[in-house]
Amino acid sequence: MEVRRVFSKNAAYQKFQVLKANRQKRRRYGEFFVEGVRNINEAVKSGWQVAAFLYAADSPLSGWAADMLAAVDAPCHYQLSPALMAELSGKEDTSELLAIANMRPDDFAQLHTPPNPLWVLFDRPSNRGNLGSILRSCDALGASGLILTGHGVDLYDPGVVGASMGSFFRVPAIHAADNRSVLDFIRRMRARYPALRVLGTTAHQQSPLYGEDLSGPLLLMVGNETDGLCYAFKDACDTLCTIPMAEGCAASSFNVACACTVLLYEASRQRALGL
Repeated sequence: MEVRRVFSKNAAYQKFQVLKANRQKRRRYGEFFVEGVRNINEAVKSGWQVAAFLYAADSPLSGWAADMLAAVDAPCHYQLSPALMAELSGKEDTSELLAIANMRPDDFAQLHTPPNPLWVLFDRPSNRGNLGSILRSCDALGASGLILTGHGVDLYDPGVVGASMGSFFRVPAIHAADNRSVLDFIRRMRARYPALRVLGTTAHQQSPLYGEDLSGPLLLMVGNETDGLCYAFKDACDTLCTIPMAEGCAASSFNVACACTVLLYEASRQRALGL
């Protein structure tokens, strides 16, 4: 294994910076940053390929960090000056270990296809925290995968990965190239799962969630935080449903991450009870 020392803002360091800050260059390199003990542990546990580890030169490492360096077969390690390591770290107390991981293909084949699937589609996400929270809910409530559409937050943004608290590495997630590829996926899955339902959400008074059967094969669609679902996906839905709210409340709608969690919980509840 090669170990390189980086003590100036050279080409290697500039690459680290763009992996953190530049979506297009992340995609070009096919790599992204992973920070935090839980995230790194889940990345390794879930079989994501680590391209490199970064750590401060001439600084003692914890047993966890030393074990991680010894156990994971990464092609290269980088020893950075403490100042450069602190600059790269997104934490107030500099992380002792950062990882660079390889992206996975944006391919519908990445999604799980169990006998009773539960997929989620998030149309044009605009907030990193919401996307990270939805990944956590997908993980916690047994979703078979997450599909992202349109121009929105990058799945591999460090803010998304961090907000997911490790769930990023547990949930198969892809970005669809265009709406047509999603509609083709739905057609294929309807042929494979004749009972498949596609259920969208709306803030307008539509069919209440509690009256919907979510126990069978299901694709849940949640929309952009401001505009909701695009027309193409609304048309693809079997039903548009609303989460009922207290009469007279000031809130006009749920936060999209909250709404998605409610939908997933109700689907999980119905499946657990065999409804």
